[in-house]
Amino acid sequence: AGRGCRSCVILTLGTGVGTSAVIDGVPLRGQHGQAGNLGGHFIVNPFGRRCTCGGIGCVETEASEWVLPAIAREHPGFASSLLSRQETINYRAVFQLAEEDELARELRDRSIRVWSAAAVNMIHAFDPEVVILSGGIMKSADVIVPAMQAFIDAHAWVGWGRVRVAAGTLGDTAALLGLGYLAGGSGP
Repeated sequence: AGRGCRSCVILTLGTGVGTSAVIDGVPLRGQHGQAGNLGGHFIVNPFGRRCTCGGIGCVETEASEWVLPAIAREHPGFASSLLSRQETINYRAVFQLAEEDELARELRDRSIRVWSAAAVNMIHAFDPEVVILSGGIMKSADVIVPAMQAFIDAHAWVGWGRVRVAAGTLGDTAALLGLGYLAGGSGP
């Protein structure tokens, strides 16, 4: 999804939120290997939940699959929601039920806003041409990509034009290809 671009950022949405940045064709690593890999810990709600990293209101604690069941159960409308009847509360259920269930729709839209805020932070930090979204949640790319594109268009401060939002094209193999690259192999 980033072919032809010199700079891009990647958000992997799923159990957690992973990020990476490629600047001028080079994966950003930093002194301790953490540069670009902080999007899951951008603070998007300074009054939010405590994160495992020690922060408060990080993207991961506001919109990742590991915290989704707690957020759903704490909602005052949970008992009457179709989500309360699900064996597992995950993003698959949230996206499938969003059109008919108010809580599922609220959780879907809230998560997209949180991911979008993280993307805007990454745009401001790294100045990419494209934001690439990956992870299992992207099976709902038809909903996520246009919503995030609209948020980014409205809130990213870029004077040169428009940062494009694109769904990743490597599916579940993306992480393995990245590990292969880091281990000294070649990319796709």
